[in-house]
This record gives sequence, C-alpha cells and structure tokens, in this order.
Amino acid sequence: MDDLQDYDLEKPITGTGLRQGLTSYGDTHFSLFLRKVFIKAAGYGEDALARPIIGIINTGSGFNPCHGNISQLMEAVKRGVQLNGGLAIEFPTISLHESFASPTSMFLRNLMSMDTEEMIKAQPVDVCIMIGGCDKTVPAQLMGAISANKPVLPLITGPMMPGSFKGQRIGACTDCRSNWAAYRAGDLDIEDIYGINEELAPTVGTCGVMGTASTMACITAALGLMPFGGATAPAVSSARMRVAEQTGAEAVAVASKLAERRPQTILSRESFINAITVLQAIGGSTNAVVHLMAIINRHPKVGGTITLRTIDDVGRKTPLLIDLKPSGDNYMNDFHNAGGMLALMHTLRPLLHLDVLTITGETLGQRLDANPFKPFPFSLQLIRPLDNPLYPSSALVTLYGNLAPGGAILKAAASKNRDLLEYEGPAVVFENTADLAARIDSEDLDVSPNSVLVLKSIGPIGNPGMPEAGVIPIPRKLRGVKDMLRLSDGRMSGTAGGTIVLHISPESGIVDSPFGILRNGDMICLSLEDRRLEVRLSDAEIAARVEERKASLQKQNVAIHGKRIVGTRKRGYRGLYETSVNQAEEGADFDFMTANGADTFEHMSNGK
Repeated sequence: MDDLQDYDLEKPITGTGLRQGLTSYGDTHFSLFLRKVFIKAAGYGEDALARPIIGIINTGSGFNPCHGNISQLMEAVKRGVQLNGGLAIEFPTISLHESFASPTSMFLRNLMSMDTEEMIKAQPVDVCIMIGGCDKTVPAQLMGAISANKPVLPLITGPMMPGSFKGQRIGACTDCRSNWAAYRAGDLDIEDIYGINEELAPTVGTCGVMGTASTMACITAALGLMPFGGATAPAVSSARMRVAEQTGAEAVAVASKLAERRPQTILSRESFINAITVLQAIGGSTNAVVHLMAIINRHPKVGGTITLRTIDDVGRKTPLLIDLKPSGDNYMNDFHNAGGMLALMHTLRPLLHLDVLTITGETLGQRLDANPFKPFPFSLQLIRPLDNPLYPSSALVTLYGNLAPGGAILKAAASKNRDLLEYEGPAVVFENTADLAARIDSEDLDVSPNSVLVLKSIGPIGNPGMPEAGVIPIPRKLRGVKDMLRLSDGRMSGTAGGTIVLHISPESGIVDSPFGILRNGDMICLSLEDRRLEVRLSDAEIAARVEERKASLQKQNVAIHGKRIVGTRKRGYRGLYETSVNQAEEGADFDFMTANGADTFEHMSNGK
C-alpha cells in the first residue's frame, strides 16, 4: 500500500496535502506518524488523507449576522470539494462585524490579517477557501492570503435583502444613516424610527447597498479570484449556495496547479488597476481605498507601484455606471438581477486589462469570452453604458495640499450639495470624538451653514483604529441644512453620503501634522477641479504652530513614539497597533507586515 511508504525511514517525507508543513519535532517521520494518529481521531481514513486538502476558513460568530449563513455555505462548499475528489477541512479565524467591535473593526483588521496568514501557512492545506463578508473581513483575508502565498479562493457571504417600511423599500445601511439624520432633524417621530429599525436588516448578510462589504466583493471578483456571481448573489438565495459549491469544485481544480495559482503569481499591477477601475465604476466605498493600498502593499512585486495618485488617474478615465445607493437609488439584489459583475465587466471591457490571469488559469478576457452577456432594459437602467453614465468620471478623487501632504480622499459622487466641491469656509474644529459629542448639538456652538466641520484624532493612531466617524453630523441648530463640507483624518461608512473629505494624511496623531494644528476660524479651501485641500495659512505659520504643539505635548509629558502621539504606553495588541500602524495612504497596515516589512525590522534593529 502506498501509505506504508510513509513509514520507510530511508525515504524522505515530501509532497502536498497532509505531508506538507510538518510540526517540528526533530524527526519528520515521527511528525507525520503523529499527525496521522490525530487526524484519524477525527474519523478520517487513509483514502481521505491521500486527497488534496482544501482548507475552509470559518468566520462564523454569534456576533456577526453578516455571516449568519455560514453553516449553509459550509455545507455547499464542502459538497463542491468532495464531489470533485478533494478533502474539505474547516478551521476558524477571527470574525469581525462592524457594529459589534470596539473601538472599531478597523482596529482589528490587521490582527485578523495576521491570524489568517499564520493559519494558512501553519496548517497542511493545499488550497484555502476563505469565507467572509463583513466590511474588514475580506480585506483582512486578502492581506493575509497574499502574504501567506498559498492558492486562495474567497467565498463571500453575500448581501442581505432590502426590507419595507410603509410601502417603501429600505435597507442597511444607507437608509440607516439617512433616516437617523431625519430623526435627529425632527422629520421623523419616535414611532417611525422604531418601525424603520425593525426593517433595515430583514435577513442575514452584508449591507444591501454599495457599502464597503459589497465594494470589496466586487473588487475581489474584478481581481479574478472568484466567480462573477459571487459578488452579488443575495446571502439567502440558492444562487449563493451554488456559488459556494462552484467555489469548492474550483478549489480542487486549483490544487493540481499549485505553483501557478498562488496569489503573488496571479495578481499583477494590471490586476489591481482593473480593481480600481471597478471601484470607480461602482462608486464604491472610500474604505476600499485604504484596504486596497494595504492589500497591494502586501504584494512584493506590486507594492509601491500604485499610489493614491494612481486611483485618481484611473478615476479620471472611468465613469460611474452603477445606480446603487448611496450614489444612486437601488440595492444589491437589483444589481444581481441586472446581471451583476458579469454585466459590468462586459460593459467596462474597453477600459480593462484583459490579459491578466485569474484563479481558474484563464485570462480575464477568456473568462468574459466564455461567459457572454446580452443586455436587457433593466440591466441598461441599472448598469449604465459607458456613453450614458450616472456620473461622468472620478467618483472617488485624491486631494493634496498643505492640509494633506500625504493625500486625502473625497467621494465626489456622493456629495449632496455640488456647490461644496469648489468651496471656501471657516473651520469649526472638534479635537476628538468626545469633544464632538459634547458640543455638536449645543445651541451655543459657533457654527453657520457656511462653516466647515473638522474632526481631529480619528486617524489610524488617533482613536485608535480610524473609526467611521468622518460623517460628522449636521449640528441640530442648523435645521434644514442637508450637507456641509466636513473634514477628518478618519473614515466614513461606504453606505454614507455627503461632501466629506477623509483619510487626511498625515493624521493629527502625528506630531507635525498640518491637520493637527487647525484652529477655529481657519479658512479651508477645497477645489475638486484642482484636486486641492488647503488651509489659508503660510508655511511659516504652520511651522510655528507645529513647534508650539510639540512644546505643549512635552510640557504635558505626552508620550511620543517617533512622530506618533501615543499618549501613554499601552500593553498588548493596542501597544503594537499604535507603534506600528502606518498612515492611510499606505493602507493603515502594520509597517512590519508589508512586503518590505523586513526592511522595517532592519531599521528597528538599528535603532532608526
């Protein structure tokens, strides 16, 4: 019997499946012997162990309703694996849900990426299927998978269905924010907001609009790592289960071509340009920008070749085509019914790099050729043709200037008052979220409709975790005002809208940040046309304020690590986070986890 060869002490242990990545006991034959002992304890026989091992990451959690369909997905994906001759073995990693993680799920994204990377590398899997969906889950999995560099196939949990309130469709989470704003403004009564709360998330699944979860699903499909239908099929649909079964089958096929299907082999700079093109065409979440930069900078050949300027350059050539909230009017199930990513990719074909590889081994062009799409009236209504876009170009833009030397992001397509895109006004500054909560609704707040609302200390270091607090609420005293220019070094939900500048870098948690020295009354200038964000201060005045800030921090004995204002020394993961997270334009990843992380460690060891 072939398995008896495993006990031949003269024959080296090599191969895939169970024979890879053996535990270090100093005796490889004993390591395999012991591994077989314990895998048999799980009920597996020798025949099963001889098959390709497909690991399946289970991110199910009682605190994660976005992943509430994981048990059904697990059953379907295992069926796909085992019908095609593979052995499916599931294992857990961290699970993150946007609304159940404190201080923010973004704070834990890098931890999940590390968990994902190490579990993929540590366990004897030939190919890994990563099940995830909620906002920071998919980015964390892609970051970890690229670093681990074993073949991976993402399986998205899928969007929820919309609900209904008084005959009107509503859905998480654009309608969460718009209805809450209406309630704050007094346009809805308490009974209405209670009833709306019951219907905003009527099924399991991710937010049913073009928020961060849906954006990352579309980007993942654009990268060629999963079936096109995997981006849009509703979480509660049979289509989602069929995607899961297909993913299992494809994973077994990939196992026969391991060296050719590793993410660092498949993914290229052009793959990511395609993903950015899709991001602009769908009017995707601003969160996707920081996630994409983190994912890209994990790739040793691509990291550093794409910057925020690249995202802006692609945007100038790419129209917004998808009529979905928050930039449009519809929901993800409508996008799916209109043809989903397959229809969009065919529409975008003239703008895409068609020779990039995909996980199936085909090029993107070959996959599109093999899956034609014929438009119909509803598809053309929801997925606009290139010559009749929802928005002509640059749904997301990059801004630079003396207020954002490292860059900032604006979702221009989500502006509710287009006059604010070329604007100058006086700053009303909130130093942190506590200051915002204490004063935003005060009748004594010195604010007018012409003011520019500024929120500091919500960047990667500042909060920590870069919370989605950038959607600064309109002060209640300004009743009737629907939009204002708002600035922060943090993020906003992909489901939100407004004229909101985000990810300002360097963040105010960096001691010499120009954003960190803003004061009430400073004149802020935004120009979409010039891609400019500035404060009307001279370089000398900015430098003087920075020196004044440094002196004040020193006088207060505030701890500074390099240029990072960390307050007091922290223990555990928070200490690691605050001293290692990089800035938004680099992805807010840990500096030592990027593709050039070895260089980071070398600098640290030399005391630099």
